[in-house]
Amino acid sequence: MKGIFGRMFDLNHDGNISPLESAMEFTFLNELLKDDSDVQTELELSDADERREVLEDAGLDPDEYDF
Repeated sequence: MKGIFGRMFDLNHDGNISPLESAMEFTFLNELLKDDSDVQTELELSDADERREVLEDAGLDPDEYDF
């Protein structure tokens, strides 16, 4: 039996997807589809002075960005 990703999760190479391998495949697929919109980025967690410095280091004008 093949899973969604073919034999990628047939870890013991027996040609069958075991319940454990199927669970691993499901977990992998779930992580791919997970909505990360509630995860804060490093930039969002830094203070205004740090963001200004990072933008200046990148050669950008911090005054053009709203933060």
